[in-house]
Amino acid sequence: MRTSNFILATLGVAFLGTGAAHALDAAPRPQPLTPALAPALAPATKYGSARDALRSGMRTYNAGDKIGAVHALEYAAGQGHSLALWKLGRMYADGDGVEHDDLKAFEYFSRLADQHADESPDSPNAGAVSSAFVALGSYFLDGIQGTYVASNPARAVEMFSYAASYFSDSNAQYNLARLYLEGTGVHKDARHAARWFNLAAEKGHTASQALLGHLLLTGQGVPRQRAKGLMWLTLAREASTDAAKDQWIVDLYQDAFTAADDSDRKLALALLEQYIQARR
Repeated sequence: MRTSNFILATLGVAFLGTGAAHALDAAPRPQPLTPALAPALAPATKYGSARDALRSGMRTYNAGDKIGAVHALEYAAGQGHSLALWKLGRMYADGDGVEHDDLKAFEYFSRLADQHADESPDSPNAGAVSSAFVALGSYFLDGIQGTYVASNPARAVEMFSYAASYFSDSNAQYNLARLYLEGTGVHKDARHAARWFNLAAEKGHTASQALLGHLLLTGQGVPRQRAKGLMWLTLAREASTDAAKDQWIVDLYQDAFTAADDSDRKLALALLEQYIQARR
């Protein structure tokens, strides 16, 4: 969705605050993907262990031999190593040293999600597993043209919900909020959307901070809090690093700052200082 349309879609959200967000029930564990979506891997080269193969693959990758890295990573992935499955998924999704192939990426992420969905959220590998669920959600949302992976928004909701609830993944929370705002794959529910945006914003998710700030400033569908809205937009603007991608955030901030009076600006600065101090 284009950013301008997305911003307009958020204007009906009811903001409930951080406390309410934590009352959300955890999503149930997603049903496994069918075996056809997660085929066994059968690399030709053997290593002493999956960990040895992963280390070899990463050394080779960092040395610039990404094709060689794929062979080592495939061995580790064949043993079910979560980081190897994730790395291969990302390489094919990004065309990183290999030909871009969303179907292969989908299959690696599928296997990772199937085998490691119950990974502890405190595990060192939890981020990779959670990221796989987010990637799968995106693939199910749009489908992969010319393949058996058809658009399935309800399945996308399931993927995002699990990562957002079980792993507390801010990207999943943001994506889930968008689906609730748009009514894609779920009944349109502004209250749920607001909760997930708030959770992601509290974790430093820049786009969520910007949209939350915009909502509070406009007061359309939420209690109007101009100073707090300006605080969130200030945080989002300061965190923006991509001039082209994040220009919409800068524009929202500039419009908000120009429209604010001195008292709102002073209060926003005070709130910002409190926010930063509370997280040190």
